[in-house]
Amino acid sequence: MITMEHVCKTYRIARRNAGFGEAIRALFHREYEEIHALDDISFTIHDGEMVGYIGPNGAGKSSTIKILSGILTPDSGTVLVDGRIPYRDRVHHVREIGVVFGQRSQLWWDVPVIDSYELLKDIYSIPQSTYRENLDELTELLALGDLLRSPARQLSLGQRMRCELAASLLHSPKTLFLDEPTIGLDAVSKLAVRDFIKKQNAIHHTTVILTTHDMQDIEALSERILLIGKGKILLDGTLGDIEKAAAAASSDMPAGSPSALSAQRSSLDEAIAELYRAYDI
Repeated sequence: MITMEHVCKTYRIARRNAGFGEAIRALFHREYEEIHALDDISFTIHDGEMVGYIGPNGAGKSSTIKILSGILTPDSGTVLVDGRIPYRDRVHHVREIGVVFGQRSQLWWDVPVIDSYELLKDIYSIPQSTYRENLDELTELLALGDLLRSPARQLSLGQRMRCELAASLLHSPKTLFLDEPTIGLDAVSKLAVRDFIKKQNAIHHTTVILTTHDMQDIEALSERILLIGKGKILLDGTLGDIEKAAAAASSDMPAGSPSALSAQRSSLDEAIAELYRAYDI
């Protein structure tokens, strides 16, 4: 089970105007701005749930994933993942989780993918029998085949993402964090990734937290949705709750307005956009 209670995270960012003079001035008098990435975030996710974690760019999604995976330490609040505090027990914690960042890679660029897997086996101290069993299963489910013998740099984006998913699951994690795993993928690759995630949840009861801007990913994989904006949880519910909230928001607008008309359509993207406008995020 994953629990976050009253979690806050603030970044202090240096700002300056353009120009050489401004650069010199910043050496002696630097101006900072505080960004409240997470502002009193609380939620609970039970074992085996698949949850969509959505919001606009800069809403706090990646900060949440990084705190849950132990990369970042919150300023305040309580975080527990299966009874562990991620940022205090990182060595044990990373053995129990898998993480896939759509815009970052855990594969070594210039060596065959199988060499990266062998190194991950040693890093996670995976028993040989478990490693071989998991590798065979993942190879079949993700249709890796000859991809294992190719360097990561020679793979297409869709092929590499399938290999990234396998890499994150070699050590049999109980929880899987997916940060935009289908970004940039073609339709066929997206369907393959979604189908694999559903099978992984059904077969191994893996808890999945999915952040994405692709609402088709959400519709295909998540029964529960957490909507975050400006560092706050704005809605915790189902797809139906999202659509009801968007319809309620549009009812407060003048009849015939573009926003009101868009909310009458069936697109989940438009419902989400309507909520962004309603919450001013």
